[in-house]
Amino acid sequence: MPVIQLQQIHRDFQVGDQVVHALDDINLQIDAGDYLSIMGPSGSGKSTLLNLIGLLDRATSGHYILNGQDVTVLSDTEQATTRNKTIGFVFQSFHLVPRLSAAANVELPLMLAGMSVEERRSKVAKALEALHLSDRAEHKPDQLSGGQRQRVAIARATVTEPAVLLADEPTGNLDRKSGLDVMGILEALNDRGITLIVVTHDAELGQRARRQLHMLDGRIHREEQEG
Repeated sequence: MPVIQLQQIHRDFQVGDQVVHALDDINLQIDAGDYLSIMGPSGSGKSTLLNLIGLLDRATSGHYILNGQDVTVLSDTEQATTRNKTIGFVFQSFHLVPRLSAAANVELPLMLAGMSVEERRSKVAKALEALHLSDRAEHKPDQLSGGQRQRVAIARATVTEPAVLLADEPTGNLDRKSGLDVMGILEALNDRGITLIVVTHDAELGQRARRQLHMLDGRIHREEQEG
């Protein structure tokens, strides 16, 4: 069953007196539980595509169907509500709040969702335990290694049990071993049913995905599939 359908998506930007076609006629279907990588050179449109899928950006034209609902017609507030319920994000730069502990960082999306304190604490504890971070719960980001910070970011992204997990260069700031550990964690989440979409410039990491999109000049240049 498709969780994401992009139909004739265009995203244009005005740069001076020039129009840049960041996304040019994108048609894409992603089924529930898919594992998809998006690759391409700088400026190919891969991050723009991820931001659009994540409802952080809007298409200039075309339709985006998420879980059977056309989200292109939703207001900004309605899109934000849908994003918080459905989509988790993992970024290259972690985006943790420096003054907050690991546990408090993971708790943030649950607070935004209006969940009770008791339920929040229970979910945070389980999320940290699942990522072997229970003994780092009260540590602040500057007291954690890069790999530990990314695991906190993954815990925060998945504590709301999203249907879709978007990862933008999730290993970009990590050494090789930590990067492979993080990919293993993301793939284990995919094995449990979360739809995983990874943007990466690392061809070796991209080839781990069952579906691989290669982008060029704002278009899907080619797609490869496992098997």
